[in-house]
Amino acid sequence: MPYSVYIVRCSDETYYTGIAIDVDKRLHEHNHSSKGARYTRSRRPVTLVYREEHPDRSSAQKREFAIKRMTRPQKESLIRTP
Repeated sequence: MPYSVYIVRCSDETYYTGIAIDVDKRLHEHNHSSKGARYTRSRRPVTLVYREEHPDRSSAQKREFAIKRMTRPQKESLIRTP
């Protein structure tokens, strides 16, 4: 089952990176339920700004970790890349 790595922009202009099978469902959780990440709960609404697919959870987690280690300018460059 494919996983997606995604980045959302929070209302305070910070970025949150995560993984999910169903990004639309996860985005709804971030914005409307207690199942959203603790980080995003106090920074609603969040907007999806980037998504990439991976064939499995392991590769998605590795990519998520790599993105989380990026600087803000590096993340913004990734987001701008088509």
